[in-house]
Amino acid sequence: MPALRRKPGGWRLAYNTPMSTQSFSSAVVIGTGMMGPGIAVSLARGGIRSTTVSRTAQGAAAGLEKARRQLKLLADNGLGMQARAELISASDSIDDVVHDADLVVESGPESMPWKQEMFEYLDSNAKPDALLASNTSGLSITDIASRCKHPERVLTAHFWNPPHLMPLVEVVAGARTDQARVEALVAQLRLCGKVAIPVRKDTPGQLGNRMQAALVREAVHIVAQGIADAESVDLAARYGFGLRLPVYGVLEHQDIVGLDLAFAVSDYVTQDLNCEPHGPALMREMIAKGQLGAKSGQGFYDWSKRSADEARARRDSFVLEFLKRHPREESPG
Repeated sequence: MPALRRKPGGWRLAYNTPMSTQSFSSAVVIGTGMMGPGIAVSLARGGIRSTTVSRTAQGAAAGLEKARRQLKLLADNGLGMQARAELISASDSIDDVVHDADLVVESGPESMPWKQEMFEYLDSNAKPDALLASNTSGLSITDIASRCKHPERVLTAHFWNPPHLMPLVEVVAGARTDQARVEALVAQLRLCGKVAIPVRKDTPGQLGNRMQAALVREAVHIVAQGIADAESVDLAARYGFGLRLPVYGVLEHQDIVGLDLAFAVSDYVTQDLNCEPHGPALMREMIAKGQLGAKSGQGFYDWSKRSADEARARRDSFVLEFLKRHPREESPG
C-alpha cells in the first residue's frame, strides 16, 4: 500500500440528471493536502458522509481543520446551507475506513506508479460495489486501473482547484469503465451542486487542462518572443477574453461572431502560434535557474514584492461573488 500507514486489525444547479440505481451515502477521500479537504466538503454538501485519510494523525487533524474552515467560508457567504460539519471526519488509517465506503476518491501525488499501487490496493480492499475515482488532473485512468481486477468501477473525477469553490468536475471513463458508473457519479456530483461533465475519451489533460495547456504555451511564447511582458499578458487575459468566459463560452463566441469570420481570423493567426510538442523552453530555463514561482520567490513575477496569499484571496473572492450572483446554470445537454 503506497505511502499510507497501515494499522493492525451547493450551490444548486439545474440539470437533466442521468438516471442511476447506484447511490452514495459514504465516501473516503485519500489525501489531506491541496485538494482532499475541499473534495470532502463538496461531497458533504450533497449529504455524503466523508472521511479524509492522511499518512499521519497530525496530517489528518490538519486536513479536518482545513475542511471546517472551508465550510465556514461557504456558510459565511450564504453558500453552505447544505453542508454539515458532522458529515466530515478524518483518519490516519485507510484500512479502518475504506472497506465501508460507497465512493473512494484518491487525491495523492501525480505519480503513475503511486496511483497504480494505490488502486490495486483499493480494488482488493474496497467493497465490491464501491466506485473508485482518481482526482488526477491529466494522467490516464486506463493506465491507473491497469493493475485492477475490476477496472469497470474505476474512473477519473477531476475536481478543479480550489474544489470547495470551483464548480467543475470532469468525470472521465477509462477504456474498461462501465458507463453506468460514469452516469451514477455525474448524477451524484450534480446533486452536490457541481457542474459535472462526462469526458468521452481518456486522453492526456482530459478536457479543461488541454485548453489551459494551449493557453499557457502561447502565453509563455509571447513573453519569450518579447511581444509583451508577463504582466501585460495577464492583464490581456483578465480584462479581455477572460472576463467574458464565465458566462460566454469559447465555442459560443465563435457562433455569435460567425464561423466565417472566426475561421478567417484563426486561419491567419494560427500560422504564427507556437505549436512545439513539448513544454515551453523559457519555463525549462527558469526552472534550471531555480526560478519556480511564488514558492522560490521568483518566476514570471518577483514574489518578494507580491503576496501569493493575497492573489489566492483575490481569486477566491471573485469566485464567491460569481457563485452568489449566478446560483443556477442551464443544463449542458
